[in-house]
Amino acid sequence: MRSQKSRSRNKSNRNNRSVGNVVNRVFDSSGPEGKVRGTPQQIIEKYNQLARDSQLSGDRVATENFQQHAEHYLRLLGAAQKEQDARREQQERENRERQQERDRERAKRQERESNAPLSDDPSEAPQPDVMGQPEAGDSGLVETPESQQPPKPKRTRKPKAPKPVEDAPAETAEAQPKDGAPDAPEAAE
Repeated sequence: MRSQKSRSRNKSNRNNRSVGNVVNRVFDSSGPEGKVRGTPQQIIEKYNQLARDSQLSGDRVATENFQQHAEHYLRLLGAAQKEQDARREQQERENRERQQERDRERAKRQERESNAPLSDDPSEAPQPDVMGQPEAGDSGLVETPESQQPPKPKRTRKPKAPKPVEDAPAETAEAQPKDGAPDAPEAAE
């Protein structure tokens, strides 16, 4: 046998349940003709169609029953749409208030800037975020610890060993005398 506690807890939970997104939620409705499944709008249309069919067949009791089922989902859908409209209005109201607050802050900031005393002293003028041109000795770069260390001396290399001279071709060897002076052109005899 079930305890009374669990039943009473379930009943209280049913009444506090949030409506949520009922508009797009899929329901299973157990009507007189069997189950009808769909969103509230689809279920309403189905029960209205069943009510018309039963009215044409002359069954007034079935017609009234289908109409009551349709009315139940119509009320459910109406309540959900009212809740959505109320949430939407609340959000719009909050957005308008935030926008008005931003506008007031902007107006205050502009008023402070316009009332700020103008000075002829350039050091008191607002400074731009961009650095000016670098001075003659300044590269405009930020100094880092690596750049503050003295530069390392360059390594000197050993001179390369001269390549051994290969035997020169015979023509060039004959053209130059052994003493290193070029030959004078010989006179024709």
